[in-house]
Amino acid sequence: MQSRRQLIVSAAALALAGRATAAPAAGAEAQLNTALDNLFAVTLAESPELATALGLDKGAHADAKSQLSKGSLADIARRRGETGAQLARLRGIDRKALTGMAAVNYDSVLYDLDMTDRANRAFAYGAEGGGSPYVLSQITGAWQGVPDFLDSQHTIETRADCEAYVARLGEFARQMDEELVTVRRDVALGVVPPDFCIAGALSGMKTLRQPADKSSLVASVTDRAKAKGIAGNWAHEATGVYEGKVLPALDRQMALLESLKGQATHDAGVWRLPDGEAYYAQALQTRTTTTMTPAEVHKVGLDVTAELQARADVLFRKIGMSQGGVAERYGALFKDPKYVYPNTDAGKAKEIADLNVLVQGMQRRLPQYFGTLPKAGLEIRRIPAATEAGASTHYTTGSLDGTRPGIYWLNLRDTGEAPFWDMPTTTFHEGIPGHHLQLSLQQEADLPMIRKAGGFGAYAEGWALYSEQLAQEMGFYADEPAWELGYVHDALLRSGRLVTDTGLHSLRWSREKATQTLSSIDGDPPALAQQEIERYSVWPGQACSYMVGKITLLRLREKAKAALGSRFDIRKFHDAVLLSGSMPLTVVGNAVDNYIAATKA
Repeated sequence: MQSRRQLIVSAAALALAGRATAAPAAGAEAQLNTALDNLFAVTLAESPELATALGLDKGAHADAKSQLSKGSLADIARRRGETGAQLARLRGIDRKALTGMAAVNYDSVLYDLDMTDRANRAFAYGAEGGGSPYVLSQITGAWQGVPDFLDSQHTIETRADCEAYVARLGEFARQMDEELVTVRRDVALGVVPPDFCIAGALSGMKTLRQPADKSSLVASVTDRAKAKGIAGNWAHEATGVYEGKVLPALDRQMALLESLKGQATHDAGVWRLPDGEAYYAQALQTRTTTTMTPAEVHKVGLDVTAELQARADVLFRKIGMSQGGVAERYGALFKDPKYVYPNTDAGKAKEIADLNVLVQGMQRRLPQYFGTLPKAGLEIRRIPAATEAGASTHYTTGSLDGTRPGIYWLNLRDTGEAPFWDMPTTTFHEGIPGHHLQLSLQQEADLPMIRKAGGFGAYAEGWALYSEQLAQEMGFYADEPAWELGYVHDALLRSGRLVTDTGLHSLRWSREKATQTLSSIDGDPPALAQQEIERYSVWPGQACSYMVGKITLLRLREKAKAALGSRFDIRKFHDAVLLSGSMPLTVVGNAVDNYIAATKA
């Protein structure tokens, strides 16, 4: 989920769309609406990527389609100043005069601005707003995100779209060179990625660095233009920019990373960085949107792990696996060939087709549990081979106008890593009733547009993990104990994240200790567990957002049940949580209280 500082939307278009039928607000609420519209205007010039993602890079804002966000040190400093100014403006509004959704809107946006500003003031390195200390790593940097963005988000329908694509290739090179300057600044401050992160980045960059006739960056525009019958030698146009700008910029990044190998250590946690303990505490608070300490998060992880492993033992016995510990039995289940598709293009296509059948089955059950369902469609696609080595399975939202569906991106670099017993719960998490349902409803809800497009990871990931349990409660695994083992396995992964993320960054565990611990919790092969741990090393605190969010939602559901008794309706509870948009967990309770009060009235 994107944070506020990463947003780019058309303030005028979205504000008009969001308020076309709304009654005029007065007083503090009118001030809030104006401030939120102004926040759109400020973010508009900063990052054209979301304009494309939401399908708003057209008409008066068509120039966004030829651009990518700017990342010079001057741009970073300007954005930090803008965040502080927006925060001050919001604090000037009388919060006590706001009620209902206006109060939820205020509290949500204020929280994001405040957390971002705090981190900006405290730490001079890494991404704006903290939480991502390394500009370049195996999962961060333009090299990792832009190729997939251009292929999956940048639409090709006209000659102008092709021209914009080629222009964006040049922008890609500019972004990489701006990152070089930022990396050098951070190195001077004592911030160098761990050695394994550098190695992973270099490996991914080498995979990306193909001859023009084999490059996905060139093929994307060439193939799609040909399919649409758009005249022009787009292979020639793209190749010129690719060879003249992109490859030299990529080579410069690779050379810099090679030069940093001698300064890199193997220590995985951010505790070793300047004010590292404070950096992690801030990141944990921002990522979980709670005030939980690392010690508290660690203990929750251990407690939930024990409960889940007890359930896994029961399920394993149902399928005739009673020998060894839970992790050992999961290891054996991973190797069971009856759950693994052939590691071929045909086998991978078959797995995706079977998951689509699963989605259709879930769609038929949703009306019993949700009062409001999204209009946006959902597609399941394979992550492109050119970027799958360092990419994770994930979801991207559809466009606001509905012309592009939400997409559940599945990493199928090796079908052995995705045995089918584990895929239903992943599909419910990424698709429905998880990310696709939640994020689509957020875009379609009657909310200020800054809240339609923004969000909080603990809410979004907490909802998706809650959805995995909801699928169990809906009876989806009743006749499939192996599928329920997949659900428990993924829940164990998330409880294991609480243990290992805090272990890395607070208890100063090594990558190897964290890998072994995670593997012993969920039974993943060490290679998969290590990939997870390397991700946590780069995004401190993010891995904790899932289970903390789920636990909070379950607690609030029990609160509503206790308060309403027979009047509790799970469909209305879900509407209350989902139609209020993405919120900090400290604010979700307000939305649930509003639902309880309205039901009692």
